[in-house]
Formats: sequence, structure tokens, C-alpha cells
Amino acid sequence: MSLFLGLDTSCYTTSVALLDGDGRLVADERRPLVVKPGGRGLAQAEMVFQHTRHLPELFAAAVAKAGGPFALSAVAASTQPRPRPESYMPAFLVGAGYARVIAAAQAVPFVSLSHQEGHILAGAWSAGGPADGRFLAVHASGGTTEVALVARGAAGLTVAIAGGTDDIAAGQFIDRIGVALGLPFPAGPHLEELARGGEAEPAPIPVAVKGDRTSFAGPETQARRLLDRGAAPAAVAAGVQACVADSLAGLCRAALAATGAGAILFVGGVLANGYIRRRVTAALGDHARLYCPAPRYSGDNAVGAACFALSAGTTAAARAYDT
Repeated sequence: MSLFLGLDTSCYTTSVALLDGDGRLVADERRPLVVKPGGRGLAQAEMVFQHTRHLPELFAAAVAKAGGPFALSAVAASTQPRPRPESYMPAFLVGAGYARVIAAAQAVPFVSLSHQEGHILAGAWSAGGPADGRFLAVHASGGTTEVALVARGAAGLTVAIAGGTDDIAAGQFIDRIGVALGLPFPAGPHLEELARGGEAEPAPIPVAVKGDRTSFAGPETQARRLLDRGAAPAAVAAGVQACVADSLAGLCRAALAATGAGAILFVGGVLANGYIRRRVTAALGDHARLYCPAPRYSGDNAVGAACFALSAGTTAAARAYDT
């Protein structure tokens, strides 16, 4: 049996994935990084330390899931946050280093991709599309809020930004208000649960979309004011979700008009939120074909990297792999 290995060491999750030659998932091992109670993130040095401890155990678990002897045909790892020359983050060096060593030991190609490209590939793998040569991808997470025009080519994906935030990301907005509400960090799932348990209407939090740009700093200020005035926590949580969903929908409408794309793929941890996903898709369902991966493949994972390894190992792209 020949398999394709993907590694991803992002800000808050260590991930290892194996695919077979038909693109079937053989193993998907992940472990979240630990943030101390009350904390709002991790320093890069702490991320590197935790990834270094997690990877050997996760790789061993993935090998056990494979259930027998196998050979690797290619290895891929995310090496930077976005596919841009200036994009850099030390945490990704951990997965990239392990991947290079494994590839060298197996004498197979190593290929690199960005964390954002990994999200897009995993999302398309899970959602079964889009198969279009050009489509929009909405990437909303703790560090990114962007609408990208994605083009498929022989060498992989080309990603051009078609809209985004001018200040904090959607996930940062959620996390900051979540921590203010006393929720654990990362706050996304806990904020969704809090909002689901409330009976009140979403608190009024403004949407700040102008063309292809949005802002979450102003909505964050309003959410904090509401909390200071004694607004119900569940209503504020619901208002944050509604604001994020409506902001993303506004960015998508602008990007659709500007690009003429006919399909949208939703990826990133923010879009694992069921309410946000439902509200965005309801707003855009008449404007484009929509593709939503399973929530597990919206958040950080290494399946996209394994997909990239599969592509590199089974096409001519393998002849030009990174060294």
C-alpha cells in the first residue's frame, strides 16, 4: 500500500493526515495546543514547543491507523500562513522540518504549501467541489478573514485576494468577546453554545462592510459596550455570530460582482460554527453555488496537505518538488 502524508503545525493545532492513492482518508490525527485559562493566545516559542512534543505521538497514531506495512509516495507540509513571499510564522517550521526528514528518509518528494491553500484543498476534498477552474474561497479563522479568488493550474492553486478585513479577523472578534464573557480560549465553540442556549434575539451589533473591505474593531467595541450595560451574555454571543455572518455575506456579494465567479467554498474555523454557516449560506444561496465542508474539515487539519502530496506524487508536478 502506498500512502500520501500531510503535516500542518498551525497556531493552535498539530495535525497529521494520510490519504491513499484514491484520495480516501486513512488517518487524521490532531491535537489542540493548550492555552492557559484566561489566556488569549500563545507565543510562537510555546507553539513550537507543543508541536515538537505532539508530532511524534500523532505520527505514530497515524501509522497505527494505517494498519500494516506501507510506503510513502510523497510528503507535504504547510510552511507559511499564506502563499505570499512575506508570509512567515515559526510554528510552521516544525511540521516542515519533520516532513522534509521523513521524505528524505523515504526518498520520496517533499512539497510545500501554505496553510491557507491547505484549508482550501481540505475544504474542496470534503465538500466534493467546486470543480470550477475559478472559484471564490472564504477563509475565516482566528488569524484570517479573506475572500480569495482561486484558480486551478497544473502547478496547483493560484490565490488572489478579492476582499477581507482592515483590522482584526472574525475569529479574533469571536475570541475577544468570548474571553470577555468568561469563556475558554479559543472561544468559538463555547460562544456558539452560549448563543444557542439563549432565548433572546441577537443583540444589535453593526455590520461594517464597505465594498470588498470589512471591519470587526467597531463591532467589537459595540459588543463590549453592550456587556458593560448589562446585556444578556447569550444575546451578545448571538449578536457577534450574526455580525460575522452578515459581514462575510457582504464581502462575498462584492467579490461575486467583481470576479464573475459562480461558486464559493467556505473554509476556516469560524465557518465550523453552525449558525454562521447557515446564515451565510441562506444569504448567498441565490447568488452562487455554495460548498461547505464538514465542520471537522473547516478547522485546522492536515488533510489539505495530504491532498497536495497526492497531487504531487501522482502527476508531473512531482518532478519539480522542493529541495
